[in-house]
Amino acid sequence: MTRSTPFELVFGGLAAERFPAIRDSLDRAGADPADRERFILDAEAASLLRDQVPEEGAGAAVTEHVALLHHAWLFWRDGARTAVLSREEARALAMASPPGARGAGGGARYIQFPERLFWAELVPGSPHEPLDGFFIHEGSASELAVLAIFGFHPAREGFSVAAARGSRPAIMARPDGGALFAPVMAGGTEAGLLSLVGEDELLELAARARDAIKEG
Repeated sequence: MTRSTPFELVFGGLAAERFPAIRDSLDRAGADPADRERFILDAEAASLLRDQVPEEGAGAAVTEHVALLHHAWLFWRDGARTAVLSREEARALAMASPPGARGAGGGARYIQFPERLFWAELVPGSPHEPLDGFFIHEGSASELAVLAIFGFHPAREGFSVAAARGSRPAIMARPDGGALFAPVMAGGTEAGLLSLVGEDELLELAARARDAIKEG
């Protein structure tokens, strides 16, 4: 059964109404759409952000709101493509061999993972949350820009995000020598779960998923 996405929940009623004006404004300015700093300086984008973020939501959390808006806008601009990974496909990514060469990027996407397979402790000491998926696009100098969505459920108000941006780390083990994506939550091994630990691990999983679906 098809699952809803964070884009549909947050921007389903706004994208058609507000996103074209942002696109047209940035196009007139000749701006790089992947440049987040330039994106949020645009009057149309800044206006939408002000409408979305309540005054009490300003401060440190505004960075997350900017990242979500930019990722969602790029996702819409590039055709609102969602790739859905099966449980078997997602597990295969975690076991992948060292990466080889890859072709050109395929634009922005949302990659949806199987429910409750990958988990992360986003704040030390807080409950682990399940990964729904991530928005991904390539920024300047072919850096990956990833916004992972955790704890998403249509019946829940809000969700958690984790952003990562940079060159693909192409790592094959954790700093302590442990296996990438090995479970770190209590009972995770017995339940067959996987974990994401740190920004590099998130970037590496995103790159593997992007390469696996880039032709799809």
